[in-house]
Amino acid sequence: MMMLRVRSRDGLERVSIDGSHMTVSQLKTLIEDQLQIPIQNQTLSTDRNLLLAKSPDDFLRFTDMTDPNLPLSSLSLSHGSILYLAYEGERTIRGGPAVTPAGSFGRKMTVDDLIARQMRVSRQEKSHCDSVSFDRDCANAFQHYVNDSLAFAVKRGGFMYGSVSEEGQVEVNFVYEPPQQGMEDNLILMRDDEEEKRVDAIALGLGMRRVGFIFSQTVTQDKKEYTLSNVEVLLAAQLHAESELKEWVTAVVKLEVNEEEGGADVHFEAFQMSDMCVRLFREGWFETEIGPEDDPKLSKMKKEVVVGVKDLKEVDNDFFLVLVKILDHQGPLSCTFPIENRNVETTMRALKTHMDRARSLPFVKRISDFHLLLFVARFLDVTSDVPALAECVRLQSNVPEGYELLIDSMANTC
Repeated sequence: MMMLRVRSRDGLERVSIDGSHMTVSQLKTLIEDQLQIPIQNQTLSTDRNLLLAKSPDDFLRFTDMTDPNLPLSSLSLSHGSILYLAYEGERTIRGGPAVTPAGSFGRKMTVDDLIARQMRVSRQEKSHCDSVSFDRDCANAFQHYVNDSLAFAVKRGGFMYGSVSEEGQVEVNFVYEPPQQGMEDNLILMRDDEEEKRVDAIALGLGMRRVGFIFSQTVTQDKKEYTLSNVEVLLAAQLHAESELKEWVTAVVKLEVNEEEGGADVHFEAFQMSDMCVRLFREGWFETEIGPEDDPKLSKMKKEVVVGVKDLKEVDNDFFLVLVKILDHQGPLSCTFPIENRNVETTMRALKTHMDRARSLPFVKRISDFHLLLFVARFLDVTSDVPALAECVRLQSNVPEGYELLIDSMANTC
């Protein structure tokens, strides 16, 4: 099961489909069923300019999804991708009033309509997340790398995994660092879908889930007058929106230079992106092209929003941040195995060294490290073996002999 986001003149809506093997025709049938728009009235495209079309004749210019037998996989669509939908006529939204088209070939906008469409940006006082607690070992492994190995010269990021309590308390027990390119002022994630499937399978077996994103700021950013830059706000809003977890946490690791004492201290800060920030991102209000002349402490909007009593197209980034209290704890996993996607590739010798060093411990304790599990998962079935092995770690139960033999044989191949 995967979810596609469909943007029309009515806003952003979601459609659930079986997978990218489905065809355009099948997708239109699901849209008719889930969004109540007749198939014959639908025009679909991956081109956002479809929403600027003024008449049915203009719709005909968008032909990338006119073939009913075209598989969605050929359009590079994946979970969370956005499609654009134009339609003729009017519709009834489930649970809402009838919607009729506005513009040159429909009714005119009234003053009330314009007021209702205004986006009002204000500070959100309370977060959905009561607190975030970091496992000491995984937090230390991340900050140690960005401090000692990268010297806070380039940015680094990772997805945080753990649990969320009914009271909104987030607990982080491991950090997965995806393939990425860190620079002084930007962080480009080069995400590996297959690797992320293995990560999520491990998390499933451990009874955990993805709960946030952590990244480091560079030492030069300590001299800038902002908490998060406009580039960082965009990435944080994107990942928060993608998660659909209201308690999603964005954590920042920074080096604060104390010029009076001549030293520097590593600091962790945690935020949630405000509900309005996530909504603005989902609905396409953010300008995503950021130039070197743009002020990094301001986020640019495509249309004016209301901030206080002013209509502005630039918003102070701090309006989008909601502070979250930070705690720490000792989690159930160790963090001594080499971490994925860093400068040095992990080898079988690293596995042997790790297993030999912990030889006096029970086997399940020796493999109770997320990064080791991720390394081993490359050689296991992601749908069955990986969650089963991770569940042994969660329960601290005996590991089936077949898994023991496999891991030992891998360690002894070097």
